[in-house]
Amino acid sequence: MDRNTILDLFNQHLRIGIIEPKSRRERTGSVIRKVSLSNEPGFISYSEMDESNADKVIEEQIAYYKSLKQQFEWKVFDYDQPLDLKERLRKKGFTLEESEALMISDLTETNQLLDTQVLPEVKRLTTEQEIRDIIKLEEEVWNENYQDLGQRLVRDFNDSSAQLSLYGAYVDGKIVSAAWMYLHEGTPFASLWGGSTLAGFRKRGYYSALLAIRAREASEKGYPLLIVDASSMSKPILEKHGFDCYGYSTPCMSPKFS
Repeated sequence: MDRNTILDLFNQHLRIGIIEPKSRRERTGSVIRKVSLSNEPGFISYSEMDESNADKVIEEQIAYYKSLKQQFEWKVFDYDQPLDLKERLRKKGFTLEESEALMISDLTETNQLLDTQVLPEVKRLTTEQEIRDIIKLEEEVWNENYQDLGQRLVRDFNDSSAQLSLYGAYVDGKIVSAAWMYLHEGTPFASLWGGSTLAGFRKRGYYSALLAIRAREASEKGYPLLIVDASSMSKPILEKHGFDCYGYSTPCMSPKFS
């Protein structure tokens, strides 16, 4: 598929048409938004604005989520209009987080991931205890609290409609690297998450093996496009594995509403 076709599919399926568990999708005249039905923040995935109405739309969304007492994220892509949307949000009290690269790999083309070796230490994870192993790994690697992620993974693990697949590499009974994937039903996309590896076990091929095993599952189940929101550290690694960059996104978090 050509670049414009893939980007159009991404916008249509994963920004405009996206439906997520434990949330209510709403479409106004200018935005596609998610109202969270759990303890997670709300989310604006797509907007159609210009310089003449952007500030008004932003104020409307702030007022709406404030009425719900729900903090929300506005995910801004570098091709969204108006081009100064991030700065407008910043002036309204939003916190801009680190930008991420939109990386996509097309499995319908000749793709090296489908031929990459999957190491014997890598396996599919099938229990809640193994999810707890993932969270312990994430917290050890990043020195942050990932209990919210653990709750979300357990919830989606027990909900077959979420289409979550989890994988990990175990050495001597200890998890050393882990990653997961969501298959987005009704779309051509599978989204890849995780990939953290303990410092003493890096450069052993676990990250590549975890990419490969998820690519194979996605391809076998009819999801030809892999997508990753990549950090500056992950972007060059993904490029080596055949991913292309389609732009950048910035998570913009609203103030908390008490």
